[in-house]
Amino acid sequence: MNQINKKRQVLVAVVATVLLASISGLSIGHTVSFVDATKPRNNNNDNNNNNNSPALPQNGGPGGPNNSNDGSLGIGTGATDFSTQQATTLDMEGAATAAAVASSNPACGQVVSGLVNLTANLNCSGDGIIIGGPNTVINMNGFSITGPGQDSSKVAIMVPNVDNVVVNGPGSLSNFQAGVLLTGANGFKINSVIISNNQIGTFMTGAENAQVQQNIIQGNSIGVASHSSTGAAIDSNLMNGNLLAGVTFVNTRISAIDLNNIIGSQNGVFLDGQSSQNTISANNVLENVIDLSNANGLPTNLNANQYVDNNCETSNPSGLCIGR
Repeated sequence: MNQINKKRQVLVAVVATVLLASISGLSIGHTVSFVDATKPRNNNNDNNNNNNSPALPQNGGPGGPNNSNDGSLGIGTGATDFSTQQATTLDMEGAATAAAVASSNPACGQVVSGLVNLTANLNCSGDGIIIGGPNTVINMNGFSITGPGQDSSKVAIMVPNVDNVVVNGPGSLSNFQAGVLLTGANGFKINSVIISNNQIGTFMTGAENAQVQQNIIQGNSIGVASHSSTGAAIDSNLMNGNLLAGVTFVNTRISAIDLNNIIGSQNGVFLDGQSSQNTISANNVLENVIDLSNANGLPTNLNANQYVDNNCETSNPSGLCIGR
């Protein structure tokens, strides 16, 4: 019995360590200011550059630390005359038109918004698609976004503080550090997508009301990870062979994990001690080393998590599975 408990503690520690390492790597590697999130990149299908992560914003605004007093919009403090304003307005309108056209055929590393339709597979050596505006809808149309590998610090779809983004399948996201990265976003939805062979399939931090529904999430280190988020709905997904965990919640509240099939992980569902008022119901959680873990055995009345009608074999504490 002591050996089993020891093994469980080691597995939980491994999950927590990997999640924290991923949080640090993704947060540092993808610090995107409002200005940078809306700034177009040099785009090409190969996405070749020598940087392993997007450049961090420099002090002093878009112009960097050495602002010139040249009168251009947002740079320096000189007066801008009427003709310069007109030219700037025309340039911005032209850029917006170009961006709208490009959104129908996005390239690796491109900042997109509005209605975005994939028309070909994207094989990226860096990030995939970066969302630059609210209410963006990405239609995968059966195509894939493939990255340079799980250890690359790159992301297939990045949603930095942008609300009401929808990703519609069918399609696939694979070979990235994260298939989807949400930072501070509200109302994100993803459905009918195959998310495979990433370090984390979908990772949300500081997010609200995210919905991950009817996806196939397989072969990742962690299928879905939530950190300091609220109102998430993880339901009706098939999660298979995610090495460390199917779903991991850290400091996550008032969220639901319902109607999923979670198979073949070390931890099927793991919630830490700071995750509270969550509902885990009507899932098939089978053939995992530990199917359900409430903070490594913390009594559920201490963090008010509810486990209802889950078909599983092992839980910590015991009693979270139907008839066990």
